[in-house]
Amino acid sequence: MTTVAVLVFVVSYVLIATERVPKVKAALTGAAVVVMLGIVGSEDVFYSHDAGIDWDVIFLLLGMMIIVGVLRQTGVFEYAAIWATKRAGGSGLRVIVLLVVITAVASAFLDNVTTVLLIAPVTLLVCERLALTPVPFLMAEVFASNIGGAATLVGDPPNIIIASRAGLSFNDFLMHMAPLVVIVLVAFVLVLPILFRGAFAVDPDRVADVMSLNEREAIRDPRLLTKCGLVLALVFIAFIGHSVIHIAPSIVALLGAGLLILISGVDREDYLGSVEWETLLFFIGLFVLVGALVRTGAIGDLARLAADVTGGHALAATMLILIVSAGLSGIIDNIPYVATMSPVVADLTAAITDPVQTHALWWALAAGADFGGNLTAVGASANVVMLGIAAREGHPISFWEFTRKGAIVTILTIAIAAPYLWLRYFAFR
Repeated sequence: MTTVAVLVFVVSYVLIATERVPKVKAALTGAAVVVMLGIVGSEDVFYSHDAGIDWDVIFLLLGMMIIVGVLRQTGVFEYAAIWATKRAGGSGLRVIVLLVVITAVASAFLDNVTTVLLIAPVTLLVCERLALTPVPFLMAEVFASNIGGAATLVGDPPNIIIASRAGLSFNDFLMHMAPLVVIVLVAFVLVLPILFRGAFAVDPDRVADVMSLNEREAIRDPRLLTKCGLVLALVFIAFIGHSVIHIAPSIVALLGAGLLILISGVDREDYLGSVEWETLLFFIGLFVLVGALVRTGAIGDLARLAADVTGGHALAATMLILIVSAGLSGIIDNIPYVATMSPVVADLTAAITDPVQTHALWWALAAGADFGGNLTAVGASANVVMLGIAAREGHPISFWEFTRKGAIVTILTIAIAAPYLWLRYFAFR
């Protein structure tokens, strides 16, 4: 069954990557095949935490999409677009740097998918105002969201899994991962002009028009904006404090969406119009496909094989975990990968007596899984969401267009993470 599960996954992945058929059709067909063959059953698909659909991700997306749909009616995205453009002086390069930094910082404290959902509408409006192609901006932001999400325990779902397994706190992530993220973010900003060469030229007339606008006039419904601001504040506070209040972010998002629908009076067509139904269905199919690999032990076997190669050597194990995690997380969703790899890392740390080097293995897993999400268009949830938004707005991004840029970003970030781990935990302890 393992061979069959791998074969179905590879065929589905090739169809998604080549875009010979719509990605939703490829993912759902592959999911249907593994279910019909009995590789996974209804218990696995609907109820298994490790091998099933991650309903937390699905309902987090649904709740935040509804909130964004209501927020869109206020004109706040137009306000933010004009504000950002004016602060950047109309320079395309300064605009992208500003949006990238905002995205990375926000992703450290919110789920990176939530950040993408909030920043994408602003980006599309900025690019429309300046007559710029939004594709480079959207890709840069999703790369930044995956980088920024690595900084804290709540920034990316794999970090929560690692923290639970390794007994790490919010402050541990802040002290060990945040410095690495700052270095990586600076390097990423520096390569933006090269990575997206030729994408920042703006029409001076367009710039003059935007600079003459009063952003406050863009707000169409101040009362609704106040209601949205209150609900979003409550949602964000609950996101940050979910480990204290013990309410999952997905439940918080759904409660926030329900409350906003109740108090806003917005028509159903308005708030449901922002829901990316195809994106949600694609996630469901992808989760089932990856679940089949988890269920048959394919991912676990790969992870254990990588661990056995190191022979218990701490530095070798750290580097191998970093590289393997980046590669595999770019191909499959990093959440089931980290869930499967965590016990393997725990076994490796048991054989290492130095506590500093023990932690290095966990930070390698976090950095590899989080940064590796930039490798391909399906490497992280935020990537899939951003591509869905771009396609709906008439700016489709192909799998390979994303992956060509994503591979460069992944290589850059892992190339920085490797010496960081070596210097901090082995060379200068």
